[in-house]
Amino acid sequence: MSMATRTDTQSPAPHVADSHDLIRVHGARENNLKDVSIEIPKRRLTVFTGVSGSGKSSLVFDTIAAESQRMINETYSAFVQGFMPTLARPEVDVLDGLTTAIIVDQQRMGADPRSTVGTATDANAMLRILFSRLGKPHIGPPSAYAFNVPSVRASGAITVERGAKKAVKATFNRTGGMCTRCEGRGTVSDIDLTQLYDDSKSLAEGAFTIPGWKSDSFWTVRVYAESGFLDPDKPIRKFTEKEMQDFLYREPTKVKVEGVNLTYEGLIPKIQKSFLSKDKEAMQPHIRAFVERAVTFATCPECDGTRLSEGARSSKIERISIADACAMQISDLAEWVRGLKEQSVAPLLDALQHTLDSFVEIGLGYLSLERPAGTLSGGEAQRVKMIRHLGSSLTDVTYVFDEPTIGLHPHDIQRMNDLLLRLRDKGNTVLVVEHKPEAIAIADHVVDLGPGAGTGGGTVCFEGTLEGLRASGTVTGRHLDDRAAVKETVRKPTGTLEIRGATANNLQNVDVDIPLGALVVVTGVAGSGKSSLVHGSLPRQMGAEGVVSIDQGAIRGSRRSNPATYTGLLDPIRKAFAKANGVKPALFSANSEGACPTCNGAGVIYTDLAMMAGVSSPCEECEGKRFQASVLEYHLAGRDISEVLAMSVTEAEEFFGAGESHTPAAHKILERLADVGLGYLTLGQPLTTLSGGERQRLKLATHMAEKGGVYVLDEPTTGLHLADVEHLLGLLDRLVDSGKSVIVIEHHQAVMAHADWIVDLGPGAGHDGGRIVFEGTPADLVAARSTLTGEHLAAYVGT
Repeated sequence: MSMATRTDTQSPAPHVADSHDLIRVHGARENNLKDVSIEIPKRRLTVFTGVSGSGKSSLVFDTIAAESQRMINETYSAFVQGFMPTLARPEVDVLDGLTTAIIVDQQRMGADPRSTVGTATDANAMLRILFSRLGKPHIGPPSAYAFNVPSVRASGAITVERGAKKAVKATFNRTGGMCTRCEGRGTVSDIDLTQLYDDSKSLAEGAFTIPGWKSDSFWTVRVYAESGFLDPDKPIRKFTEKEMQDFLYREPTKVKVEGVNLTYEGLIPKIQKSFLSKDKEAMQPHIRAFVERAVTFATCPECDGTRLSEGARSSKIERISIADACAMQISDLAEWVRGLKEQSVAPLLDALQHTLDSFVEIGLGYLSLERPAGTLSGGEAQRVKMIRHLGSSLTDVTYVFDEPTIGLHPHDIQRMNDLLLRLRDKGNTVLVVEHKPEAIAIADHVVDLGPGAGTGGGTVCFEGTLEGLRASGTVTGRHLDDRAAVKETVRKPTGTLEIRGATANNLQNVDVDIPLGALVVVTGVAGSGKSSLVHGSLPRQMGAEGVVSIDQGAIRGSRRSNPATYTGLLDPIRKAFAKANGVKPALFSANSEGACPTCNGAGVIYTDLAMMAGVSSPCEECEGKRFQASVLEYHLAGRDISEVLAMSVTEAEEFFGAGESHTPAAHKILERLADVGLGYLTLGQPLTTLSGGERQRLKLATHMAEKGGVYVLDEPTTGLHLADVEHLLGLLDRLVDSGKSVIVIEHHQAVMAHADWIVDLGPGAGHDGGRIVFEGTPADLVAARSTLTGEHLAAYVGT
C-alpha cells in the first residue's frame, strides 16, 4: 500500500486555533494600575519587574490569575460554587487568551500545630497506606497511623427512619493514631503560675501580676475578690484545696457584684481565652513579653514529640516505624523507600518515591516530613507548593510565581531557574514576579512596571527583551548590573557574643563568637542552619529583652487594619485632633465612636450574593470616608481626619513636622516609615493590599522603636527592588552607628559585601550542614574562595 503524497509545494496556512498565542490585557485598573494595556506571549517565560509597590502583583495576581480562577469557578454548578471561595471580577476592560492559572505564591502555609510538611504534600497519606499494608504488627487501616485522627469507641441504640421506624443496637470503633496526651501536637503547654500572681499576697493586697489587672479593676480583679468563692484577705498560698480549685479552674458561673450580674471563671481558662487565643504578633510589646514568660511548651512525655499513639509507633517496616520515617531527613527517607521491594504495593512506592525525589530536586531534601508547616519560610513554603506540579502531565497551563528565589543561596538559584525553564518547555506559560538579576536573566520577555511605587507607579515602563531592558533607561534597567563593592574598612567590634555548643535542629555543637556593635551577616545554603543558630541561640544568650527579632512571619490584620493602626500612629493623631477641637479621641476612630453608622466605619457596603462574587460599593452616607459627617467638621490645620488618612507617609511627615499640626509622637513614627522606604504608602491603606516586602518593612519600622541592643533581621531584602537595596544598607548602617548590633540572615551578595563580619554555615543542607565553614571579613571570604558563598561573592564583586 503506497502512502499518499502531497502535491502542493506551498506550506499550508496556519490553523486558526494556532493564532491564540497571546494573553491580552486592556484597561487594567486594579489597586494602583493606571489603565494598563499589555500583550504577554504564551508558552514563554515572562518576568515582571519594578520597584516594590509598582503594581506587579496587582497585574499578575490580582488581575490575570484572579480572572482565570474566577472563570474556572464559574464552570461549576451553582451547588458546587456555594462551597468555593467567591471571587470578584478584577477592574479591567478586556482580558483575552487566558488559560488555567496555577498560583504558587509566598503565602505561609497553615500555622496549625497539626499541619506538617508531610500532611501538606500528601507524603504522609502515602506513608500511612504503606504502613497499613506492610507494617508488622498490623494495627489497623491508614487512619491508625494518622496523628490527626483520635481513636473513637461508641455503642448504643440508633433509630432508623425507613418505612416503619425501629431502634437498632449499634457499635462503632475507629482506630486513630493520635497521642491522647498531646492530642497530636507533639508538645504540651503549661502556664507558669508564678507569672500570674504573687502567692504571698492576698487578692485585696493586689496579688495579680498580669498586665492591666489592677486591684481596683471592676471587671477582672474585683469579680475574684467579691465572688464569694474566695477569701480576699487571705494570702493565696494559704487557700484551701477547694478555694484553689475554684480560683484556678472553676467553670464559668454567674455571680452578683454590687448588684451587677457578672461571670466568674477560673484564672487559667480566663487567661487562655483573653491572652493565649490571640495572635502574639498583634499584641502590645509588654503583653507579648508577658505571654512569652507565662506559657511554656515542653515535648510530650508520652509520645516523645512524635504525636503518635503507642500502637502506631510499635508497627514497623524493616525496623523503621512511621514516626522514624517522618523524623528522617527527606533525602535519607527517599533512599530508604527506594530500597523497599514489595510488588503488592509497587504503584504506591513509585508515587511516594516521585514525591520525595521532587523534594530533593527542588532543594528541600534537608527537611523532614514531621517539620511543622508554620515554621517554613516564605521561600520554603512556595517550593513545597511547587512539588505537586513538577511531574504534572498538564500542558498549556499558566504558572504564576511570586519571587521563587526568596530564601535561596546564589548557588541554589540556578536550580530554581532550571525548574522554571522545564515548566515552560513542557508548553506552559510561566509568569514570574522577580527582583533578582539572575532570575530576570532567563526571561524570554520582560515587563517593567513603575516608574515609582504606590500612586507613582502603575504604568508599564518597558516590555521586551533583557537587552532592551538594559538599554531602556528605566529604574530596573539602570540598576540591573549594579554590583556592591566589598568594604575596604570594617567597624571595630565593641564586644563579642559567645555562642557555645549550639545544637538546635541540625547544628553540630557549634561554637562561634559574634561581634557586637557591627553589621554581621549570617549566610549559607538553604537549610544549612542559619535560622537555628540565630533564632535558637541569640535570645537565650542575651535574654529576650535585649534582642529585637524581626522575622518573616505574616502580619495578620483585617481590611480595617492599616499602617496607621498597626504602627500605633493613629493614637497620637487622634489625640492631636481631640486636643485641637476639645472633644474625645474616640470620635476620630473609624472602629469606635466616630464610625459612619451606615457602613460601621468600613467605607464600603458589602453585599453577599451566595455562590456569586460579593459586591462592595462605596457607602453613600460617608462617600467611602468611613466617618460620621459631624466628625469631619473637626479640623487640624485645615484638614479633617479622612484627609489625613488619605495622605502618603511623605506628605504626613511634612504635615505633622511643623506648624499648627506639629505632633512629635506622630512625626517620629512617620520618620521610621520613611526610613524603611515606605514613604509612598497612604496611612489608611488596608494591610491586606500590601505586598510581602512592604509588610516586612512595616514590621521593621514598628520594631525600630523598641529598646534593644541587638537587632536580628531575617532576609530583609525580601521583595526589595535592586534600587531599594542601597536604601536598606543605609538604614542598617544608621542602626549600627546609633550603637546597636545588627545581625542579618541574608543571601543577597550586596548585603554580604557591605557587612563588617560574615559567618558562613554549611557546607551543605540538613545533616550535611550545621557547621561554621567561614568566619571573618567579606574581603577575606572573597580572597579565600574556600566556600560556595565565597565563590559566588567573588564572582559578584568581579574579582
